[in-house]
Amino acid sequence: MTTPVKPWHGVTVATALPLGADLSVDLDGYAEHCRWLVASGCDGVVPNGSLGEYQTLTPEERASVVETAVAAVGGDRVMPGVAAYGALEARRWAEQAGEAGCRAVMLLPPNAYRADDRTVVEHYREVARAGLPVVAYNNPFDTRVDLTPRLLATLHAEGLIAGVKEFSGDVRRIYEIAELAPGLDVLAGADDVLLELVTAGAVGWVAGFPNALPESTVALYRAAVAGDTATALPLYRALHPLLRWDSRPVFVQAIKLSMDLAGRNGGPCRPPRLGLDPEQEAAVRAATEKALAEGLR
Repeated sequence: MTTPVKPWHGVTVATALPLGADLSVDLDGYAEHCRWLVASGCDGVVPNGSLGEYQTLTPEERASVVETAVAAVGGDRVMPGVAAYGALEARRWAEQAGEAGCRAVMLLPPNAYRADDRTVVEHYREVARAGLPVVAYNNPFDTRVDLTPRLLATLHAEGLIAGVKEFSGDVRRIYEIAELAPGLDVLAGADDVLLELVTAGAVGWVAGFPNALPESTVALYRAAVAGDTATALPLYRALHPLLRWDSRPVFVQAIKLSMDLAGRNGGPCRPPRLGLDPEQEAAVRAATEKALAEGLR
């Protein structure tokens, strides 16, 4: 498999982070997981995103996760999340990513409070000074800041962002983004709107469920990009009972459980995340076991 022209194109997996029974980071296990994802057809990995529980990591752990991913699959396949409460800290994480050999980073807007547009622009200005291409991450549910198409156009016009991971769930936005910010790459950010966004022109997918089922999710993406709806739509229907968990607050726990059931090391989460409640666990377990029984991998 060839490396995508840009690190954020194709299927880049927001990687789950394996933890030991004592909740220590399993770096050897993480390296193996990154290699397995690429060998299974994924184009790259995104460490230190929410799925990687970056908020619970020490600075030393967070740096080691990036360095481990780069050593495992090469810096041209690694796009770390560099979110932080302060812009100066986020810039430092972007600089660390560059020093580790990464060619791009992914950045949430300020999320310590409801920032206005002026604050958002300055936040991205600061991190852009690290010198790496920045892919914005629009997650208005968790950050309370909405990177609207018009605000994205402002950031793109100043050269502060090269792409955006769109997690609003509003598939109509991709058309307005294309009108206001031609040349800004849109990436599907929520697993359960993947087909709609790719059909509308998304050039990549920052994905969660390939952590458990990489071959089938990559096949879905490739078929969608090729316009092969005869292949893509049945796959999408079969996977959707799982994909929709990516848009729920317990997405980390759900994906890790699916990994366990698929024979991967999902394992526990660090506090404050608790395990799934019995109803949630039963639903994820049933959907995963059905997908595996149907031959999805």
